[in-house]
Amino acid sequence: MEKYFDILEQCPLFYDIAPEDLNTMITCLDGKIINVPKGNPVFLEGDPARFVGVVLTGMVQVIREDYYGNRSVMTVVQPGELFAEAFSCAGCETMPVSVLALTDSAILLLDCQRMLTPCAHSCQFHSTLMQNLLHGIAQKNLTLTQKIRYMSQKTTKEKLMAYLLDQAKQQGSNEFVIPHNRQSLADYLGVERSAMSAEISKLKKAGQIDTHGSWFCLK
Repeated sequence: MEKYFDILEQCPLFYDIAPEDLNTMITCLDGKIINVPKGNPVFLEGDPARFVGVVLTGMVQVIREDYYGNRSVMTVVQPGELFAEAFSCAGCETMPVSVLALTDSAILLLDCQRMLTPCAHSCQFHSTLMQNLLHGIAQKNLTLTQKIRYMSQKTTKEKLMAYLLDQAKQQGSNEFVIPHNRQSLADYLGVERSAMSAEISKLKKAGQIDTHGSWFCLK
């Protein structure tokens, strides 16, 4: 576990918790590390909503599929970030989404009920942990609100440009790398990949953007 401490210290869930307390905390929360190969599920829709996940290495995406199998990417989760905490804390019996590994990934799973219930040992970090968890859920709500803004744009071009402009602003540069490949970005924005690719080509020919893979530059 110690080899992941640098990542855990960057995770919002563990803010203001001393490094020497991490092992005790993870044991208290019945933490376990799983290794998930690329393309395999961490959770599937319908699995018990019991655990909060922390990405230690690799990358995962949270997806929702409708009755006909149409997939929508809700978010992409990178090292040091949490997932599934909202569903676990809300008391959902089962997961309403699936979580898939985009790359070979190591995941720390923590028992949510142990997180929300002070333990018999009265660990000092428990109140800090709960505050961090609440703050993290609030931040996720802001992120979902941002996604709704992208999807509310009328055209594929408007959705794409709204997303790219926000990425440039967040990363403080007109050159940036996004956490999506083309299919993942199309799923995230709720558009057809072919239509989005056509808009990217038009913007590139017009000299408004340059791009290669996940790298973009706004001219």
